[in-house]
Amino acid sequence: MVRERLIFFILFFAAGCGNSTRHQTTVSVQAGSPQPTSAKQKTISCESGIPSRFAAATTLTQQPGSTTTPPSGLPHPGMVWIPGGTYRMGGDSKEAQPDEYPKHTVTVAGFWMDRTEVTNAQFAAFVKATGYITTAEKKPDWQQLKKQLPPGTPKPDESLLVAASLVFSPPDHPIPLDDYSQWWAWKKGASWQHPQGPGTTIEGKDNYPVVHISWYDATAYCKWAGKSLPTEAEWEFAARGGLKDNVYPWGNESVNSGKTKGNFWDGHFPDRNTGVDHYYHTAPVGSFAPNGYGLYDMAGNVWEWCADYYNNDYYSKSEGLTDPKGPAKSYDPDEPYATKRVIRGGSFLCNDSYCSGYRVSRRMKSTEDSGMEHLGFRCIAHR
Repeated sequence: MVRERLIFFILFFAAGCGNSTRHQTTVSVQAGSPQPTSAKQKTISCESGIPSRFAAATTLTQQPGSTTTPPSGLPHPGMVWIPGGTYRMGGDSKEAQPDEYPKHTVTVAGFWMDRTEVTNAQFAAFVKATGYITTAEKKPDWQQLKKQLPPGTPKPDESLLVAASLVFSPPDHPIPLDDYSQWWAWKKGASWQHPQGPGTTIEGKDNYPVVHISWYDATAYCKWAGKSLPTEAEWEFAARGGLKDNVYPWGNESVNSGKTKGNFWDGHFPDRNTGVDHYYHTAPVGSFAPNGYGLYDMAGNVWEWCADYYNNDYYSKSEGLTDPKGPAKSYDPDEPYATKRVIRGGSFLCNDSYCSGYRVSRRMKSTEDSGMEHLGFRCIAHR
């Protein structure tokens, strides 16, 4: 079984982490750090090559023409108004990766955004109303999956092509961080209702973020709710919380300094979590202080889907754009055959020794059919 699972990882899960160089030094950062002048080595991250199914500040001033006042019309319960404006999008620290550059000027119009990540209770209401079945609850379609893989990739055993999802399964001892199959398990029956697999439940966790959600699942919910996923530019603007050139949603103070700022991995990843933030897996939404716009969990807890395709070179073509919608097509040099969308915000697995997904500029990506134990979403509305 172990051999079959590893073959499955080789077939379906890109070797983004395995091809990376571990970044072991925690760096103190300053606002407005300059863009590196030479190529950087790509750091290992718990989200690098995220498995496909089969990453003292000043106040941002509003710009002329930005939508600073919420429009009249329908009420937006559970949402906050994000005033539009112009900002500098992209990396602000030495930990920034090549795809976070060049830092560039972008303008976004105002929009409403969910104050928290979509919860189990909210997603359950959607399922009850529509009968929707998530990607993780369906048997994978090999004809679709093989389109994401190099030509000639052999079909895996039928025993692996079952309704399943990826669950965090940590080792009990330190391990090299170049083989994520050592802490991820393809678990039959894992889904949004059974986050750690059969025998686990979301009972009593109505206010926890829903997980094991694919991009298709997220967009289906948004359509039902009369909302949409944020663009990558909208998401980062909102995450910055009205600050300028800040590294994190709260400013520039290190994630490991001062009071607990969010639900991250405390301790040595992936074998020992010291529980400083009091949570091992996900936390109830809104458990930590919001950013300047009143948004909770813009760093940590679960990764969040964006509307955009992912393209590693998109920022080089984005200077001066207004309300950018992302590239016309996906491209990830690590997995050139896979169609990927952007994910943002980090998760309960992020740690400075391994992954800094909680930085506001951190870009990650995943195939549209991916669903994992630390992947969820939140919605926006423009009217």
